Amino acid sequence: MKFRIIVEYDTETKSYAAYCPELPGCCSAGDTEEETLEHMKEALALYLEPVPLKLGPNEKAYEVEVPA
Repeated sequence: MKFRIIVEYDTETKSYAAYCPELPGCCSAGDTEEETLEHMKEALALYLEPVPLKLGPNEKAYEVEVPA
């Protein structure tokens, strides 16, 4: 699955910031565009990592795959 990443340069800090519009709160930064994109890949992986669940007796958990 692919995600759009918006990268912008901040002239005050002389660094880059990035965020993913489809995933609120998923953002990162870096000194170069390349570094910022690498940091975003890590941020995306962490954002999408499943968390442990405690399910009730009448609950089931399923995994679904979304086509690209």
